[in-house]
Amino acid sequence: MHIPLLYFNIFLALPRLTISRPTWPEANAGDIRSLQGLTRLTRDRSGKRGDPVDKYFHESTFHSHYDGRFAESVLPDTERRDALSSLLRTYLSTMSTIGAETWIMHGSLLGWWWNRKIMPWDSDVDVQVSETSIQFLASYYNMTVHHFNIPGPPGSEEQAGRNYLLEVNPHWKDGSTEDYLNVIDARWIDMSTGLFIDITALRRNKHAESNGLDGHMMCKDKHVYMAKDIFPLRDSVFEGSPVKVPYSYAQLLEEEYGKEALTATEFEGHVFVQQSMEWTPKKGKKAGS
Repeated sequence: MHIPLLYFNIFLALPRLTISRPTWPEANAGDIRSLQGLTRLTRDRSGKRGDPVDKYFHESTFHSHYDGRFAESVLPDTERRDALSSLLRTYLSTMSTIGAETWIMHGSLLGWWWNRKIMPWDSDVDVQVSETSIQFLASYYNMTVHHFNIPGPPGSEEQAGRNYLLEVNPHWKDGSTEDYLNVIDARWIDMSTGLFIDITALRRNKHAESNGLDGHMMCKDKHVYMAKDIFPLRDSVFEGSPVKVPYSYAQLLEEEYGKEALTATEFEGHVFVQQSMEWTPKKGKKAGS
């Protein structure tokens, strides 16, 4: 079972009110001490102190899919799903506006396969960008804060809207898979919740090229691809927003997760109900349990 690939000519109405580039102290850009007015926290709950010195991104000490500079605990399931949807939609809207080439991959692409939504148990989003796009983001948009008119819960500090930080790993220039501490090239971070999108750059596989093999691509996380399986990108919709997906999406998903991931209707305590096209918790189980 699979929904046919759909094409839509729509534009997501997500008003971005401002884009700002705070004056980050060069020595500690992104450190909690340089985030005055941008984070409500006074304590850094990232794993910075316990991580290797050469690692740039530091996930929180309480969950690997939260940024500890902006979060101190995990969100309840419903809030997490809503925040992830906004995280994705604001990212896609921003990349479209500034002209950066991006597409969904990994677990996010699998969620798209099933019902064009983030899977209810997921706590992050995975995307890729082209090598020219990561260079563009690093040169012109690194450490920019994007404010969107997406209200948070009533009475919260985010009721007037949410800020999102685009942060590029300075190690993106090192395309070697040996730099295993910095396989994530950039992140789009919800500064209200600490949730983030992992952004990895798709690069030419220079090792393959040196052996006379053309069209081979790779990411620093050691995923390898053929250019013809990624490009040309296809247009579709994900979480109600226009999105790009790889050309040979089914083949890529089978290679990464196995054929059963595209057909098995029970996973992570959920059952896929075809009538509603939704993943629902199994009877006797709560969502997220």
